[in-house]
Amino acid sequence: MEFSTADFERLLMFEHARKASEAQYLNDPLDSENLVKWGGALLELSQFQNIPDAKVMLNDAISKLEEALTLNPGKHQALWCLGNAYTSHAFLVPDVDEARGHFDKAAEYFQRAENEDPGNEVYLKSLEVTTKAPELHMEIHKHGMGQQILGGGGGGPSASANVSVSYHVFCWLVCCPMF
Repeated sequence: MEFSTADFERLLMFEHARKASEAQYLNDPLDSENLVKWGGALLELSQFQNIPDAKVMLNDAISKLEEALTLNPGKHQALWCLGNAYTSHAFLVPDVDEARGHFDKAAEYFQRAENEDPGNEVYLKSLEVTTKAPELHMEIHKHGMGQQILGGGGGGPSASANVSVSYHVFCWLVCCPMF
């Protein structure tokens, strides 16, 4: 995988945030804000992984964010990040029905985030964009880009193109700005 300097710096920043959150969790496992940061860092780091590892990292992020919600059910930042995690996960699966299930969960979490923080423009925009996500998913897979995103093809020059395509699909919504 080839990274630009900016990508490498982002990778280091989120890896540092992940490690710091993991250490903080050992000191205070009831810190919901720390769990959101940890989940958000995992969500961001998933963008730099191959597909199987990205799915594992997204599941870990979902677990941390859901744990934050058990401690603080109205934590809108956790709800929003969960919406992003489910959106990202949806783009990693070729099956339309499975992806739709993830998009539906994402929409539920975005709606809950907006309910907790009414009028938040980011949450409203996320909810709006998620309604268009299944169509984008179908277009990606219809035009064969799904194979690239899901790791089809070998190494060589196309490998960095695959990373680039994957990164842009992930980035359409995923960014927890709390960092």
